[in-house]
Amino acid sequence: MALTGWEPEGPDDHWIDPAPWPATRQTVHDQENLPDITSHGNHHLTWKGERDVSYPDPKYSGNDGEVSAILRPADQPYDLEMSKGGTQLHYLASGASTKGEFALYRWDFSGRRSGPDPHFHKTVSESFYILSGTVKLYDGRRWADAKPGDFLFVPEGGIHGFRNESGEPASMLLLFAPGAPREGYFEALAEWATTGMEPNAKERTEFMIRHDNYFI
Repeated sequence: MALTGWEPEGPDDHWIDPAPWPATRQTVHDQENLPDITSHGNHHLTWKGERDVSYPDPKYSGNDGEVSAILRPADQPYDLEMSKGGTQLHYLASGASTKGEFALYRWDFSGRRSGPDPHFHKTVSESFYILSGTVKLYDGRRWADAKPGDFLFVPEGGIHGFRNESGEPASMLLLFAPGAPREGYFEALAEWATTGMEPNAKERTEFMIRHDNYFI
């Protein structure tokens, strides 16, 4: 038996070099002759021969693909300003637009200090990717200055926080999975900051729990 990248265990097993890149293009009709991987639980082997995370069940049942991609130009205006002259949010992909798969936002900080204190979510994971400037990220242990290219993944229940304390603009991507309706949360915070009319302590607590925010 031989598998690409598989670690040999006996004299009859040997390595097979990976296919050259780019690989020969396969069409849908070529794939019709391939083994049905779903009959094996839709699992794949890692390079060590271990079982990897399986693919989910198909959500598209066609054979020819479809035109359904959505392009958002870079010069499209922001969707929300958290306060007058403050942080601007771009709804790159809302949970509604991805059918709940994920929600992706670009968070453009102004120079003023902003960002939430340590908290966690019970229903969604959250990921941060720094595009420009310096953003302080909290991983549950310490605050660290994150620079462009730095990435932080926070699973459900993971304590985290973020701030811009640099006095300079900064930008990052913020990803929630699955795609919770975070727009309502952001827009309420923006309204409070803009109007100065915040809810009382009981209302605020109920609001935070409704939007899956548990502050430490």
